[in-house]
Amino acid sequence: MKNGTKILLGLLVVVLLVGGWFMSSYNSFVALDEGVKESWANVETQYQRRFDLIPNLVATVQGSANFEQSTLTAVTEARSAWASAQAEGNVDGQISAANSFDGALSRLLVTVEAYPDIKSTEGFLQLNDQLEGTENRIQFARSEYNAQVKTYNTSVRTFPSSLIATIFNFEKKTSFEGAEGSAESVDVNFDFGN
Repeated sequence: MKNGTKILLGLLVVVLLVGGWFMSSYNSFVALDEGVKESWANVETQYQRRFDLIPNLVATVQGSANFEQSTLTAVTEARSAWASAQAEGNVDGQISAANSFDGALSRLLVTVEAYPDIKSTEGFLQLNDQLEGTENRIQFARSEYNAQVKTYNTSVRTFPSSLIATIFNFEKKTSFEGAEGSAESVDVNFDFGN
C-alpha cells in the first residue's frame, strides 16, 4: 500500500471517528432533552391535579369559615399565573407560579387549622387526603425532574460535549428550587381580624 493511500485511509478513519462522536453526542443530547421534557410533563400533570383540587378545598373552607380574602385571591392568582405560563410554554413562569401557589396553600392550611369544625367534616377530610397525596406526587415529580435536569445540564456544561451543546443550541435547563424564604420557619397566626 502506498503512503498516500495510508494517509488517506488514516484521515478517513479520523473523520469517521469524529463524525461518529458528533452524531453520538448530538443523539445523547436529544435523548437527555426528551427525558427532561417527559419529567416536566409529569410535574405539569401533578400541578394540574393540584390546581383542580385546591378550588374545592377553598370552597369547603370558605363555606365553613370567614377567612381572609387575600388567601383566596392568592390561590386564584397563582392558578391563573400557572395557566398563563403553561399556555405560553414558559417553564420558568410555571415554576414561579408553582412557588407562589405553595405560599398561598400554606396560608390556606394555616386558616384551616384555626377552625377545628372544618377539619372534622367528611368533605374536608377527603379533600385533605387528596391534597396530601397530591403534594407527595408533586414532590416526587419535582425530584425526578431535577434529576433529569441535573444530568442534562452536566452534559451541556462538560467538555467536550459542551462544544456540541453550543453548536446545536442545547441550553441549560431550570431546576426547581425552594421558594424564597422557604428555609425560614412559618409564622402561624390565628388572628384573622376577629
